[in-house]
Amino acid sequence: MAVVGMIAGMALGFAGYFGGFGAFVLVAALGAIGFVVGRFLEGDLDLGDLFRTRDDRRR
Repeated sequence: MAVVGMIAGMALGFAGYFGGFGAFVLVAALGAIGFVVGRFLEGDLDLGDLFRTRDDRRR
C-alpha cells in the first residue's frame, strides 16, 4: 500500500507542477472516485453505509 500511495502522490505532484492547481484538484478527485469504486467492486464497501442516516446506524 505504501508504493501505491507513493505513486498516487507522485501523480498529484506532476499534475500540480505541470497543470496547475486545477489539474491537481481534478487528479485528486478522480483518484478518490476510483478508490471508492475499487473498494465497492472488491466488496469492502457497501453503498448502504454511505446513505444511511445516523438513526439507522444505531439499530
